[in-house]
Amino acid sequence: MSSRTKSFKVPFWAQITAGLVLGVLLGWLARGQDLSWLVTSLEKVGDTFIGLLKLAVAPLVFFAILVSITNLRKVNNAARLASRTLLWFMATSLIAVSIGLVIGLVTNPGAGTGLTPKDGELPEKTGSWIDFLTGIVPTDVITPFTQLNVLQIVFMAAVAGVAALQLGEKAQPILNLSESVLELLQKALWWVIRLAPIGTAGLIGHAIATYGWDLIGKYATFTADIYVGCAIVLFVVYPTLLATVAKTGPLQFFKGAWPAIQLAFVSRSSVGTMPLTQRVTERLGVPREYASFAVPFGATTKMDGCAAIYPAIAAIFVAQIFDMRLGIGDYLLIAFVSVVGSAATAGLTGSTVMLTLTLSTLGLPMEGVGLLLAIDPIVDMVRTATNVAGQALIPVLVSARENILDREAYATADGSSLDSLDSPDSSDSLDEQRVTAAA
Repeated sequence: MSSRTKSFKVPFWAQITAGLVLGVLLGWLARGQDLSWLVTSLEKVGDTFIGLLKLAVAPLVFFAILVSITNLRKVNNAARLASRTLLWFMATSLIAVSIGLVIGLVTNPGAGTGLTPKDGELPEKTGSWIDFLTGIVPTDVITPFTQLNVLQIVFMAAVAGVAALQLGEKAQPILNLSESVLELLQKALWWVIRLAPIGTAGLIGHAIATYGWDLIGKYATFTADIYVGCAIVLFVVYPTLLATVAKTGPLQFFKGAWPAIQLAFVSRSSVGTMPLTQRVTERLGVPREYASFAVPFGATTKMDGCAAIYPAIAAIFVAQIFDMRLGIGDYLLIAFVSVVGSAATAGLTGSTVMLTLTLSTLGLPMEGVGLLLAIDPIVDMVRTATNVAGQALIPVLVSARENILDREAYATADGSSLDSLDSPDSSDSLDEQRVTAAA
């Protein structure tokens, strides 16, 4: 056995779990003993980890989307795969937002909190349909990267990808360069991912030290609603779809996808988790050419946690705090915003833009966003984990329905070893005959 293999024999999930436990212990110690230096240290460790993830976000999204679009030319049934992927994104979002609405209506998360409209504050940034639609097109090519406007970066990458397809062989040098840059970024980000156990300790520890149970007490029902809603989607809806639609074992899916789900939970970034999400998806038997399209596409638009469950429950919460009644039409609007406006979250930490978009559509006070900002880091962890699980799930469903899923690879997928996932060459190459046969 090589020294490289021995160095990473501890399963990745165990490393993350150890980081979680250590973070909780350090957080409670810092809070109980009032150790400000420890709180600051935990904050710096967590912020540094997130900062490293975000550092690669802008170029990673651009080159991932560009390369993924051009890779579809290698798949004969590309148009059908893309359309089926989008349809499943929308269908599962509709299921998720329905679950969120039911939970919110049953539990009344805004009742008995002791919060009043005076506790709310206007957010610094708000979202509306006009802002969303006009904000897609950038005014220059630099600002989206400096301000990390992922939606505009996706737009530019999509335009560049389609233009490259139209140019054909003339664009091949640019495509070769783009693929090389993408591999370089993924490799660099992989080194950051290896630091996840340390980052986990910092992020969780700082959250515990800062919030404890004091803040959660006021938002107990709301927090529980988000976690229960995400758990239902994760462990009931997704397994049901795998068993009935893909005819595959749900437990095997979670075994293969668990490293990405864990990293999403602690990092709170779908885009930062994207390289790992794509790798586990390929290990689950999804053809690489299709996975390289579906996962980046999903990381910027597929948000069952942040854009479906969360805004549904949050809208009901805000309406109850401000003593405003919602009707059937309002609930239908929430569903519409969740299904259509998912791209507003753009795979970044937090979902304030999506929430403000929902509230503005319903005519609810924007101050309601301020009520939820304090609790956002705590609920964002499970939201992002749900997002990433869905981003890995849909390619598996579509591949199974199109008969291009490598079921043998799916049955043997094991995500316990990060070392076995860190190289693009560690996955089996695409069997092009399989893809062609499904056309």
